[in-house]
Amino acid sequence: MVQHEVLDRTFAAIADATRRQILVRLGQGPASIGELAEPFGMSLTGMKKHVHVLENAGLVVTEKVGRARQCRLGTERLEDAMSWIRFYQRLWERRLDGLDAYFTLNKETEQ
Repeated sequence: MVQHEVLDRTFAAIADATRRQILVRLGQGPASIGELAEPFGMSLTGMKKHVHVLENAGLVVTEKVGRARQCRLGTERLEDAMSWIRFYQRLWERRLDGLDAYFTLNKETEQ
């Protein structure tokens, strides 16, 4: 099972709509902090804070290129979150299938 601290950071990072939009933008390719901030009308400092949260979660990787900080998607942490989600999805599907079978059996025995 994935460490809870990793999941906590990942889910906290993607809980914010702005950070999710940043990930969508970076899905189109790398961008500087300034390029990310522009559509939001946000200050560079504000955008740096969002990027920092995403970077701490492993969702974004940054590197200094000249005077700008270039951002691109990371890959590891979303896979951890997806594994956690798939595990619980399968668990609940099995439980719901069992509940459906129980009700179907009881419905047949009542008739």
